[in-house]
Order: sequence, then C-alpha cells, then structure tokens
Amino acid sequence: MKTAKTSLLLLPLLGLALLAGCNKTEEPAKPAATSVSYLEKIKARDKLIVGVFTDKPPFGFVNEAGRYVGFDTDIGRQFAKDLLGDENKVEFVAVEPASRIPFLQSDKVDLILANMTVTPERKEAVEFTNPNLKVAVQALVPQASTVKNLDDLATRTTIVTTGTTADIWLTKNHPDWKLLKFEKNSESLQALANGRGDAYAQDNLVLFSWAKQNPGYRVLTQTLGAEAPIAPAVKKGNIELRDWVNVELAKLGEEKFLLKLYDQYVRKELSDDTKPESVIVEGGKWQG
Repeated sequence: MKTAKTSLLLLPLLGLALLAGCNKTEEPAKPAATSVSYLEKIKARDKLIVGVFTDKPPFGFVNEAGRYVGFDTDIGRQFAKDLLGDENKVEFVAVEPASRIPFLQSDKVDLILANMTVTPERKEAVEFTNPNLKVAVQALVPQASTVKNLDDLATRTTIVTTGTTADIWLTKNHPDWKLLKFEKNSESLQALANGRGDAYAQDNLVLFSWAKQNPGYRVLTQTLGAEAPIAPAVKKGNIELRDWVNVELAKLGEEKFLLKLYDQYVRKELSDDTKPESVIVEGGKWQG
C-alpha cells in the first residue's frame, strides 16, 4: 500500500517535469553572434588609419607644407580611395621602427606602411601582406673613414635605429659589436654626422638617398644578411584586411602604380643605373 501511495504522489511531479521539458524545447533558439567585418568597421568609421614614418624620405616624410608625403604614404591614400571612395579619408599616425608592431597590437592603426622588412620574428607578431619593396641592409660611413668592410666594424661603434632590421640582425649575429641606438632614423643619421659612431647600419635605400643628398659619405658594398621583402602589415589574425590589401596590390600592379611612385619619389634618390625592379615589387609578386 505504501509503495502504491508513493507512486501516486510521484505521478504529478513526473507530469510537471515533462511539461517543463516540453516548454524548454519550444523556446526559440537565439541567433548565434556574428563577428563584425573589419572592412565594414573601417567603412562605418569612414576613415582608414595608417602608421607611417615621418623622417624617412623618400618613403615617408613631412614636406615643407606639413603634409605627409612619400612612396608609402601615397599607397595609403590610394588604399583609402579604393576602399572609401576618397583618398583624403585616411588618418596618418607617425610611428618609429620600434612602435610599429605595438601600434598594430593595440589597435592604434589598421595598417602599417612604414618600410617594415619581413622577418621570421615579425611574422610571429603580425600578418604581412604580399610585398611592395625589396631591400638589403648595408652600412654608411664617412668618405674619409678607414672602414673598408663590415669586419672592420667589429672594433668600432655602429649606429642603428631601435627596432630596425639592422638592429635585430646585428644584435643576433654580432652580439659582441658595440651598437649605439636611437629611436628615430633622423637622430641616427645626425649622430653619424656628429661623429658619435663610425657607421650607420640601415636599409640600403635610405643610405643611398642620404649619401646622394649629403656628399662625403659612402655605402659599404657588403650586405648584412640577404635581400629581403618589405611589406605592409596588419594585426595578427586580421586575415580579412590582409587579403584585401593583397587583392589591392595585385590590381595596382596591373596599373604599374608602384612604378609611378618610384618615378615620383625614389628614382631621383638613387644612381641613374638603378633598375626599378631591383627596388619595387609590382603587384606583390616577390621573386626571392
């Protein structure tokens, strides 16, 4: 009798549980959260934010009128025009070599167009697009210097700009060399002019330009490491913007856009026998 009574008492509870279960399954499923497209985010903001150099002619610098100009800077304007319909819908943010990656990681900029050489270490921290330039690192010395080759720098002071490929390469491969570091490219060049170091190691395109504009200097023929690509960079994981830039570079390559910028900004900085294809990578097609 006791067992039967207990069973009768449990029946209403079982019925309530079944009803609760039915009600639960009848609740409409909530739509899954969708991630916002990064390109749509830029379009909603109506502005592309690009990190550039301000003291590295002919690639990124500020002219007499206070306007951001240069090879890299004009690429940024073209990107804004093709993405937002107006080349003026771009905000340039001044970066130094060491701040390029942190500015991407902290979302201060959408894109870096500041002569960043592609290296294995940097590829761990950012997404590189296809390249737009190629470069090698060399050293600049005063014309009257007794330094003839890189080995002579082992007992001298070599100036570098913090965070550059030259800084990284020398720190890794010649930890015993004495390096004098500055945050800005302009500070490093001024230090060499003031005799604070025996040589300045930097991307050779910058050195060729400086030597041509400032008689009394020469570039050592040896390179620090192999020729390498330079490419725009976006935040790690931002595949959407990376892929958009790659498509954009391919399209601009069909128009020979980089060659036009080379003729406008770079050609006059280099020797007359320099071939454009030894400097620019049209369409992002790197042949390493």
